[in-house]
Amino acid sequence: MADLMTAPPTEPQTGAVPPPPARKKTQAKRANRLWSLLALPGTVWMTLFFVSALLLLIALSFGTSDALGNPHFGTSLANLKALTDPAYVRVAMRSLLYALLTAVLCLLIAYPVAYAIALHGGKYKNALIAAIVVPFFANYLVRMYGWSVVLSDDGPILRLGRALGLSPNVHIQNTGFGVILGLVYGFIVFMVLPLYAAMERMDVSLIEAGRDLYGGPLRTFLTVTVPATRQGALAGLVLVFLPATGDFVSAQLMGGPNQIMIGSLIQDKVLDALNAPLGAALTMILLVVLLIGMLGYLRRTRRDELDVLR
Repeated sequence: MADLMTAPPTEPQTGAVPPPPARKKTQAKRANRLWSLLALPGTVWMTLFFVSALLLLIALSFGTSDALGNPHFGTSLANLKALTDPAYVRVAMRSLLYALLTAVLCLLIAYPVAYAIALHGGKYKNALIAAIVVPFFANYLVRMYGWSVVLSDDGPILRLGRALGLSPNVHIQNTGFGVILGLVYGFIVFMVLPLYAAMERMDVSLIEAGRDLYGGPLRTFLTVTVPATRQGALAGLVLVFLPATGDFVSAQLMGGPNQIMIGSLIQDKVLDALNAPLGAALTMILLVVLLIGMLGYLRRTRRDELDVLR
């Protein structure tokens, strides 16, 4: 009895005993194996239906077409040599320029929208994001048809402008400006979402500290908000630039013969000119350009991640 009274009380256990290193490694291996199994169906799907189609496209770019337009595989370099035609080069450069201007305009428009929703949306954030995203669930072609009606010479915008004194010679359709407006309308949502996600993760106290250090709202935005949301901006630029480069609907509905883009050129070679090998060669050039842009984005992202770890 005395021993029980004099024995020091045992300390209660505050937590579970951490597993040994060998057990941790086993758990990590099981987790990696599980994720590998979950990724297997998507990997097989991409390999069968994407990589195989890409290989067929590469092989077809070296082929020829007969008098009836039927493609045949071969080893001809005529299609690749035809890509040096100045007309094709102009179309490719125009496509890249329109896509770049579209990405920049989307960035300028989406930044204040995402900023207002993320930092001042309050309890209406989800509703505001839904109001932006839900309209884009409609078919892209249908939306572009509607946009072409709005921007036509008899549309409400130009009619209002002419009522306010705008010259009747001003047109939006059949111009490069009209094509860019169509592309901005079609892909703006791909810029808003990554910017909104980046601003949602941003520490708001950084903005308050920036106001104390840098003063005005504009300077705080440029020195604090923009660097903190750079990854979202880069992701949005890539998500807009890549599909805009190969888009052909906007060029057909909003542009004229002088605003043709490479997507429209590929469609014309495959469907109208019945020259699928040349269309495949043009597609390969487009894919190479897009691949360079994607690799540049991934390299920049990796560099930013290494800077954070340092």
